Amino acid sequence: GTVLGYVWSLVRPLMLFAVLLFVFTKIIRLGSDVANYPVMLLLNIVLFSFFQEATQNAVTSVAAQEGVVRKTQFPRLVIPLAVVFTAFFNLCLNLLVVFVFILAWGVDPTWTWLLFPLALAALFVLTAATSTMLSVLYVRFRDVAIIWTVLAQVLFYASPILYPIEIVPEQYRSAIMINPLAPIFEQIRVWVLDPNA
Repeated sequence: GTVLGYVWSLVRPLMLFAVLLFVFTKIIRLGSDVANYPVMLLLNIVLFSFFQEATQNAVTSVAAQEGVVRKTQFPRLVIPLAVVFTAFFNLCLNLLVVFVFILAWGVDPTWTWLLFPLALAALFVLTAATSTMLSVLYVRFRDVAIIWTVLAQVLFYASPILYPIEIVPEQYRSAIMINPLAPIFEQIRVWVLDPNA
């Protein structure tokens, strides 16, 4: 129902990318030590935006459709899964733009790009499972929406999105890799951007 429609789903991650790129390359200067940092940051932000958008919208999805749920017999999982599929469709469109950026940045395609859909499938499954769980919990516990907003922000910084895992001190790496998003983001970086990582 918005004037710009789909464009908003692309503008939000691009604006966040621009701010973080400036901070981490001009102020903190982390990006100068990481191969292909700008495209790594953009790809990670777009992927995490999918996870965050799908899970945040799914939290209240079942409760928001209470009238339909009470009147009609159908599998309730359809509701949060529809939210995830909508976010995944946006992700696929955004990835087309991201891969244009990656190619324009000078990253050469390799055979490992063919493995990218496997990591994307893992991210989709994790997102669908999390979304379903949150939507079920929200029906009984309304605090789940607020708690998840905070936890999603924590996950953003606790995942190797803004930084590669190599720069994390050794004693903290295993703690970060417990986060199920961390191995997915790291594997995507290896397969798409930096085979030597």
